[in-house]
Parts: sequence; structure tokens; C-alpha cells
Amino acid sequence: MTTKQRYESAKEIYKAIGVDTDAALKALSQIRVSMHCWQGDDVSGFEGNGELSGGIQATGNYPGKARTPEELMADMDKALSFIPGTHRINLHASYAIFEDGFVDRDQIEPKHFKKWVEYAKERGLGIDFNPTFFSHPKASDATLSSENEEIRKFWVAHGKACLRIAEYFATELGKPCCMNIWIPDGYKDIPADRMAPRARLKKSLDEILSIPYDKSNVYVAVESKVFGIGLESYTVGSHEFYMNYAAKNNLLCLLDNGHYHPTEMVADKISAMLLFSEKLALHVTRAVRWDSDHVVLYDDETREIAKEIIQNGADRVMIALDFFDASINRISAWVVGMRNMQKALLQALLLPSEKLARLQEERKLTELMVLQEELKLYPVGDVWNYFCECNHVPEKEDWFAQITQYEKEVLSKRK
Repeated sequence: MTTKQRYESAKEIYKAIGVDTDAALKALSQIRVSMHCWQGDDVSGFEGNGELSGGIQATGNYPGKARTPEELMADMDKALSFIPGTHRINLHASYAIFEDGFVDRDQIEPKHFKKWVEYAKERGLGIDFNPTFFSHPKASDATLSSENEEIRKFWVAHGKACLRIAEYFATELGKPCCMNIWIPDGYKDIPADRMAPRARLKKSLDEILSIPYDKSNVYVAVESKVFGIGLESYTVGSHEFYMNYAAKNNLLCLLDNGHYHPTEMVADKISAMLLFSEKLALHVTRAVRWDSDHVVLYDDETREIAKEIIQNGADRVMIALDFFDASINRISAWVVGMRNMQKALLQALLLPSEKLARLQEERKLTELMVLQEELKLYPVGDVWNYFCECNHVPEKEDWFAQITQYEKEVLSKRK
């Protein structure tokens, strides 16, 4: 059977339970996932500062890491060529391109991201953005919560500079930009004063947001974390802090599913947040025992997150991926993660959601469990392969042969 014939068969199977596969594919084609640039070079950036800091680790030494803007963009192009649809890219401030001399992070300007705008325009991509509050000499102890006023002012200036750059992206590309703030501030052991660092963080955020910017096209998000390496006992930017700060200041609360206690599920938080916020931002990753930033799989957690996104309105959730694995082919990691996120969204779109919800409301919980389990083996793969064919990208694992060839011809020559 051809891919189209398999799709037509699957279409009839889903039709029998009230699901329109054509409508599902149309909806999926409109969902943009933000692909993070830092998978391609192990979060190195273009500043030449050396080792990572702030509790961030990229483990492994697989050959072929991107070393220049040109190499990173080429690798991103290769990955995007295997991912159906048109999406977004996610940049960190440390990926500024300095053509007329290096400047420190408090002095970066839109011109340092001109080549990224050109790259995005040529491909119809949107850009999301992140200030980089780590891997810098002035981030050795703390950033926005620092007790050193000069250090704190430096990072506030960086945040303001990034806000201007985010607005530049939105204006130039005609697409909203999500600017996400995450800091690694905290303490390894039990702190004597939990309030003062958080008060300084609040003051710093207020100062950053005091400058004028286009709130209709720049969505500022704040991202929490339960702990980090070397910050095991106390994180200044906790979930409770940022959730309240976002609500009070009409910002987006960004949920990273690797940033919570192991038994907490981000999927369970989405509906709760969207009852009180118009929009929500996500970083989808895979935590193995801790915030280890493994490649996103088509696993239970990803599928449950996708189900909540679809049921509560995909237009209300800004989806980005966040992982960095240096132990495997970096381009394959992008492709696997992005396609898995899309597969999970497709499966959610193929659920007979109204019927399932009705069974829940009627307390027919046995029937609900039976149907939920049977749906796991419905032919979502045939629908996915047809979606790939319609978007002129390889089906199944067929793309990997081209990655292998690219590794042989390009990546292996990077020394």
C-alpha cells in the first residue's frame, strides 16, 4: 500500500470514532514549534568565553559540533529540511554575531543579530529570544539577585538590551517574539535569608520591564527552576515567585518540564495556568532523574503535555524545545525532538476529545480507561507519514540516511 492508501484507511478508522483526520492535519500544520539553536553547538555561543556555568552541562563529545554562525545555520537548515511545516527558532543572547567588534552583554544591540533576521526572513521563520545570564565572569555568584549593585546593574542592562532586540525581531519579521528570562541564582546550602535575594530579583525585573516595548508583539516570559548543580538548596527564581510575578505584571509564565520535582507533571499545570492567563510558554525537554535536558521522546509525558495543549487551545501556548545532547549526532537530536513533539500534537488532535470528556462527566470511568488504552494503537503513524509526504519531508526513519551522509561529508571534517 502507498502512503496515501494507508492514510485513507486510517482516515476511515478515525472517522468511525468521530475524528476528522484532514482537520487534524490542517490544525497541526498551523502549530509552530520553536527549535533551539543551542543544541547545535552544546550551548557554546559565539563569545568564546569557554566553559559553561550556571548549572548547565552538555555531556559528550560527538564529532561535528558547529563552531561558527555559518556552520550552525547550515546544521539548522539540515535539521529543518526533515521537519514538516514551517516553525520558529529560539536564540540565546550569547549567539550574537560580532562583525564590527565584540561588545559585552550589557551593550549588545539589534545589529548583532542582523544575520539571524536575514536567516529567518529567507525561510519564513519566527524568532524567540533569551537573555543569557550564565557562562560569564559576572555570573559567577549571582545575576539579577546579586548583592553586588554593580553586578546587578550589569545584568539589568543586559535584560533591557535583550528586550530591545526581541522587539527588533518582532518588527523585522512581522511575527511575535517570546523573550524568556531564566537566571541560575541560588545557594548550594541552606540560606540564612531567602527573602532578600528574591526582593532584589523583583526589583531587577521591574527595572528591565520599565523601558517601553511593544507588548502586543513581544511576550516576556519568566522561567522557574527547582534547583541546579551547585544550587541544590535554594533557587531565587522559584515557580511560586515567577508565577506570582507573571500574574501581577501580565507576563507569560514559562513551564519547563525538567524544572520541577520528579513527581510533578507539567501537563497537569497547563489547564490550571490557562484558567488565569491568556497565554503560556513551554520548554519541552526530557528530564532523566533531574533537569538533564535529554532529547524529547514520543513518551507518555510528551503526549500528555501535547494533549493539554490541544484541549486548552494551541494558540494560547508558545511551544519551544530545550535540550542539548553532545553524545549523539546533534542534528539528529533536533530532528527526533521536533518530530516527536509534532507526533504528540498529532496524536492529541486525533483523540475523540468530546467523547472522552463526556465519559468522564458521566463517571463512566471503566469505559474511559478502555477507550484511552485502545486509542494508543490506532494508526496515528499512517496519518503522520501522510503529513510528512504532504510536506515533502522523509517519512519514518528515512531521513537518517541523509544525516549520515551529511556527517560523512561535512561534520566529520570539523576538527
